Amino acid sequence: MFLVMRSLLVLFASVSGYLIIYQIVGNQLAYIGLVSGLLIAVLALMFEDRVKRAPLRIVMGGAIGLIIGLIVANLLTYPLMLNNENIYLELSAYLLANCVIGYLGLSIGMKKGDEFDGSAFITHFKEGRHQDRQANGDASLRQGQESAKDGLIVDTSVIIDGRIAEVCETGFLDGRLIVPQFVLQELQYIADSPDPIKRARGKRGLDVLKTIQANKKVEVSISDKDYHDIREVDSKLVALARETNGRILTNDANLHKVAELRGVQVLNINKLAMAMKPVVLPGEIMNILVLKEGKEHNQGVGYLEDGTMVVIDNARDHLGKMIDVSITSVLQTTGGRMIFSKVRDESKRQVYQ
Repeated sequence: MFLVMRSLLVLFASVSGYLIIYQIVGNQLAYIGLVSGLLIAVLALMFEDRVKRAPLRIVMGGAIGLIIGLIVANLLTYPLMLNNENIYLELSAYLLANCVIGYLGLSIGMKKGDEFDGSAFITHFKEGRHQDRQANGDASLRQGQESAKDGLIVDTSVIIDGRIAEVCETGFLDGRLIVPQFVLQELQYIADSPDPIKRARGKRGLDVLKTIQANKKVEVSISDKDYHDIREVDSKLVALARETNGRILTNDANLHKVAELRGVQVLNINKLAMAMKPVVLPGEIMNILVLKEGKEHNQGVGYLEDGTMVVIDNARDHLGKMIDVSITSVLQTTGGRMIFSKVRDESKRQVYQ
């Protein structure tokens, strides 16, 4: 079958060459067309055998070079074909130009196709796309990290504590407050507790969260991200903060320590409250309401507005009264700050009923 196809190709090319020359110059030189068609068919078969053994890049290069060569040859011989004075000269020039320039294009195309390293081009192209994706990914990651840093992941203890609502009202907190879904579930669990104290704390937390959501000075968003393989809420908060490069807002001292050990930034409401307490120096005069007796003899105890305990010597006789006291010392403990004082000198003391 393959031999029959080749024979038909030779026959068709020979007859076609004969008919073409016969139509152009007549019967006298028709045999030239027959021989030319036969030679072209033989060259085509030889070229086919070479193409089968050649790599694809050489075939593609040769085809492109041949097409370009034939286009150039036709452009060069086009002015000659417009002149009909010597048809033999025009035909000879046309065939010669197409053969020579077409062959040069084919040869150069196959040579350059052989030199062309497609794997290097593909690798370079893939590296370029990879770099583009990496650059886009880095930009998206930086943008996502910057966006996450603007958000504060809220702990359950902060919501139940309630002071977060007042802090939000002051406008000191910037960015978004992110409340994870598992924190809401824990609040709901506490609010449904049979223990009346826990139930009250849970309901208070839900009310505080509702108050924060209604505050236009801060944006509150609910995150559906959860970690079903982690049971503890504190561990989930740390995992979420690590994944989003976010910060945790809490007043839980243990969570604060664990988060910092895991490299997570923490904002502690209790530390903020401690930092905002007024500075009290020994020798200052303060006006304090004596609320109860102290542990020691003749002592009285009062409190500042932020809850700091003030121990007053010789103040037992002034229970329920506002008196001026002189600060003697300030003691900072793990549970907070304590101020020690004494009743101001009788000559300078002011007693308020």
